[in-house]
Amino acid sequence: MRSKLIAVAIAAGLGLTSFTVAAAPAKQKTTTTQATSNAEIELLKAQLAALQAKVDSLEQRTDAQSDINVSNGQAVEKATTVTAASDTKIAALEKAINNTSLSGKMYFDFTNISQKNSDSGKTDASGTGLDVKRFYLSVDHKFNDIWSANLTTDFNYVSSDGETNLFVKKAYVQGKFDQAAVFRVGSADMPWIPFVENVYGFRYVENTLTDRLHYGNSADWGLHLGGDIGASKSLNYAVSVVNGNGYKNPGRSKGVDVEGRVGFVPFEGMIVAVGGYSGHLGKETQNISAQNTAQRGDLMVAYASKAFRLGAEYFTAKNWNNVLSPLADKADGYSFWGSVPVADTVSLFARYDSAKLSKDLDRNAKDTYYNAGVQFDITKGFQLAVVYKHEKGDKSVNSPIPPHVQNVKTDEIGVFGQVAF
Repeated sequence: MRSKLIAVAIAAGLGLTSFTVAAAPAKQKTTTTQATSNAEIELLKAQLAALQAKVDSLEQRTDAQSDINVSNGQAVEKATTVTAASDTKIAALEKAINNTSLSGKMYFDFTNISQKNSDSGKTDASGTGLDVKRFYLSVDHKFNDIWSANLTTDFNYVSSDGETNLFVKKAYVQGKFDQAAVFRVGSADMPWIPFVENVYGFRYVENTLTDRLHYGNSADWGLHLGGDIGASKSLNYAVSVVNGNGYKNPGRSKGVDVEGRVGFVPFEGMIVAVGGYSGHLGKETQNISAQNTAQRGDLMVAYASKAFRLGAEYFTAKNWNNVLSPLADKADGYSFWGSVPVADTVSLFARYDSAKLSKDLDRNAKDTYYNAGVQFDITKGFQLAVVYKHEKGDKSVNSPIPPHVQNVKTDEIGVFGQVAF
């Protein structure tokens, strides 16, 4: 608009000039002067036309630039929107990664086993081979300061079984309302076996007493509550209400089983714990009635420090293997273990177990186990141990001749390892 006004003003000025020239006194007009005036007028018209063309060209360029500016503005706005969306997605991904952790643990061995049955000689379990007893892979995700979730898969391969298995061991949602109130829903650690494993310290060499003899589950599906009480954490507890089948079988049973534990820490490194279990082990369903209730009582006294470990575990069980049988039975057993470092990365360890597996129905049913070895800390999270194991299991068997005691002796020697990350 400004350029058009300028052009109009110039045109008006030129018109006024031409009018002044035309109104000059007649006496000054000659043929030559008239011709000169006409030429000047034509020249001014040409200049005006050229000026008008330049103004029109400038307007076109201005309009084009305006279109370009609008287009650039839209592009910048779109790019800003896309960048903001990308930043939001990246921030969300970064938050998810920062709040998620991955961990794992593997137990393996390369050993020679010699197993003999008193009735039939060497068994098929004898031989040399590699076993991956356990490979746990865990994913933990933290939603906020209270809520989190865990998924732990379990892989194992035992050469004597000839099968590999992959299954879920733990899958739970956790609410940590306080160090004294940690609540879990799903398949999670049971109160007793994982607790003793942590104090024992050599789970990769052998399961603890009740786990080895199958008088308990290390994890099960249900509701779990536990925690540490007091600023010094001198008391701890755990209680689980579960299906009773164990973590490999999440099937529903008619009722629920209960396991609990209370621990006392009189001073640093020392721990005294008692526990118990009561239920039907998932065997009672709507159409199958349990004849007996499986019960177990537990006791552990141990000391664990960098200087040495020394501990003892005892259990007593009633009708553990007789839930569906009208016959009643009892079992009990104990375990002693110890370890001591002899160098910065070398430790000696040993363990002895003894159990009576059927005190009422088969007094000959017994199990004796011991091991000894040397552990080497290869690096952080990686241990190897040279170990010797011996186990003798006795039980009464029926045969055409009067019943007799059959025993199975197992000797194993080799290298055991643990990798944790």
